[in-house]
Amino acid sequence: MATGVQADAAPRAVGHYPHARRVGGLLFLSGIGPRNPVDNTVPGNVVDAEGGLVSHDIRAQVLATFANVRAVLAASGARWEDLVDVTVYLTRMDSDFHTFNAIWAEHFPDAGSAPCRTTVGVDALPTPIAIELKCIAVVED
Repeated sequence: MATGVQADAAPRAVGHYPHARRVGGLLFLSGIGPRNPVDNTVPGNVVDAEGGLVSHDIRAQVLATFANVRAVLAASGARWEDLVDVTVYLTRMDSDFHTFNAIWAEHFPDAGSAPCRTTVGVDALPTPIAIELKCIAVVED
């Protein structure tokens, strides 16, 4: 039986879906980005007077995204170390990939125990964010 999870400490989903869904011993997280769970702002974004995006700080967005993933994992009974597969979506692969890769290595210093990972460059994400993660974790019963 599958059960959906809503994490109070994570930003609200931008659509009609749960933060995660547990099926047996697997936990599937919906796409999670860096939005602040309290006020929905995007850390590191600089906007002009009309609200248009001028620039972003990928480090701030990666760290916020990791914190949001951790919040959903915790609400689901899982931990960061339980991640087994992560798909990374970056809107600026050319300028942000190396920074993301360095931060990833800081959070998973042992490549042998890190989750599998695929990184994809995309034109845009549903909100003005530069990164989104899609994760799968194992959950102990």
